[in-house]
Amino acid sequence: MISGQTDWPSYGHDPGGAKYSPLRQITTANVASLHRAWTYHTGDSAGQFETTPIVAGGRMYLSTQNCRIVALAPETGAVLWTYDPHVRRPREHRGVSYWPGSNGAAPRIILTTADARLIALDAATGKPVDTFGTHGEVDLRVGVEQFPNAGYSFTSPPAIYRDLAIVGPSTPEGPGKGPSGDPRAFDIRTGKLVWRFHTVPQPGEPGNDTWGDGGWKDRSGPSAWGLMTVDTERGLVFISTGNPADSFYGADRKGTNLYANCVLSLDASTGKLRWYHQLVHHDIFDYDAPGGPAFINVVRDGRTIPAVAQITKMSLLFILDRLSGEPIFGEEERAVPKSDVPGEASWPTQPFPLKPPPLARTSITAADLSKRTPEAEKYCREQFEQMQTGPLYTPFGTKTTLVFPGAMGGGNWGGVSFDPVAAFIYVNTSNLGAIGHMTPSPAGSPVPYRNESGYARFLDQEHLPCQQPPWGELTAVNANTGDIAWRVPLDTPNVGGPISTAGGLVFLAATNDSLIRAFDSHTGKELWSERLDATGNATPITYQGKDGKQYVAVVAGGPAHLRNVGDQSANVADSVIAFAIGGKDQSGKPAPTTTASKPAAAASDDLPKAPAKALVVRVCTKCHGVKTFAGTRLSREEWEYEVNTMIARGASATPREFKTIIDYLATSLGNGK
Repeated sequence: MISGQTDWPSYGHDPGGAKYSPLRQITTANVASLHRAWTYHTGDSAGQFETTPIVAGGRMYLSTQNCRIVALAPETGAVLWTYDPHVRRPREHRGVSYWPGSNGAAPRIILTTADARLIALDAATGKPVDTFGTHGEVDLRVGVEQFPNAGYSFTSPPAIYRDLAIVGPSTPEGPGKGPSGDPRAFDIRTGKLVWRFHTVPQPGEPGNDTWGDGGWKDRSGPSAWGLMTVDTERGLVFISTGNPADSFYGADRKGTNLYANCVLSLDASTGKLRWYHQLVHHDIFDYDAPGGPAFINVVRDGRTIPAVAQITKMSLLFILDRLSGEPIFGEEERAVPKSDVPGEASWPTQPFPLKPPPLARTSITAADLSKRTPEAEKYCREQFEQMQTGPLYTPFGTKTTLVFPGAMGGGNWGGVSFDPVAAFIYVNTSNLGAIGHMTPSPAGSPVPYRNESGYARFLDQEHLPCQQPPWGELTAVNANTGDIAWRVPLDTPNVGGPISTAGGLVFLAATNDSLIRAFDSHTGKELWSERLDATGNATPITYQGKDGKQYVAVVAGGPAHLRNVGDQSANVADSVIAFAIGGKDQSGKPAPTTTASKPAAAASDDLPKAPAKALVVRVCTKCHGVKTFAGTRLSREEWEYEVNTMIARGASATPREFKTIIDYLATSLGNGK
């Protein structure tokens, strides 16, 4: 094998994000002998653990829940070095990037942080590179100073192209005004800004007229928070962009809103636009494009076409020509339901690929409701009869509306994997509905309408999905035909991504049941599973150690955004877990356990009475309603994390008020921990 093929040197294994390894020591014939080899515990508590480790130069590098950076021996999990950037208000973080060095410069670990810093570390020592920026750091707030108190953070690893680090921010999704979501490129040697691309075209730039009269001005986002991919041969970077703010109200941005909800192809050296393909027009659904555009090859009529595969929250898989952005299997604009919100100008059509079909549920009828128990069927039917629903792209209306999929997907940031030998694209999806309705905002609010409980899930009295299974699915799509090759049910909703290998396997640890599984990549048959310390809300990796063994590794921290699906109160850990054939964990520290599901408290329509209740309602319901969180029970540490995430997304209050909110939530909506 050539150098690098035994490693996992970037988030998606290769710059194109295919998440495929040519390793074949672990196969369909011996995967049943895969056992835990070692476990590393970060020591961090609470927070979302979504990182995908990388392995390069004989070391494993990862970010923890609090964004500490750790280098481990990939064969044993032994700590080599740690670095703490002391991030204020940590939030989800999906990993770091490796720069191999050049022209005498040593390899570096490049990362971004939730408090908007770009940091370069010496890969061997973990020390900041003093010649980069200011003592190893670049302040990414510089250039977006107009909204100093608004959330502006970075959650995904930078894309690396030659000596450039390309980064994209996560910006507030409500209300409409806030910092820009422009991706930018920085010189890895010096930290100097090289280019910036406007995701909201400025006056005089193509696409500015897609925002209506003044809708472009001071628009928050659209962000580029997801994973980016790089065509190193052609010098192109591919970016999938987020939805415009506000996520559910667009009367102040009439038009299609370029370059929101797009796959972008940019010149990686200059940031100049090569092409774009918009996946959602005038998004009022929170259907941002989550996973990076993965590189695939499509063989048609004897010709190999370089392409990208982009999964969406709508569960639509767009397969686009990598050089032009044109749909390879065709696409059509279809009429979709109209919004009844006063002043809203929802777009009359949306793009649908002709192949493949949707990969998750996109609608629901009374016949689809849960029959899990008589009590669940009754509970769900009573909810369903009070709501309006419709086909894909039904907007939240002035009456309570049920939509499929909700903002969690469908697909999500885990993206897809592509096996170039089988020519299959592997996609995991969830079947989760969302409930909400548009209601007039309180006087003085930045937007006249907000979505009351737009992130509430369609769940029964035990917090399990209100429709019949499957609640998640894993699908293989034939890249050469666009047809579904196989499709298997998963027991639960899931967030995280799959990987595939030359050993004929697909690994997935994203399900909400704390299992990692291996499937036959040609048939979808489940061949192996192992219990993790908690849900692996992340994407696994595989690599070959210096000892010659092939390992499969994943982090396990808990269900994060899916923690209210079932009772997940004990589903939390801080583990990095590696498996190998015949592995025997010598880590010595007992693993945390996950309890079986039990009935959760039913959601309340209101909050418990206390002096701080009015403050909570004022600050925490600008973009959603009370129902979104009234039924949730978390520890103080978890509520602090949630409030910090809310701040990052645009919540506005004084530090003292935020402390009061945390005190109220921990006391009134605590879980006793």
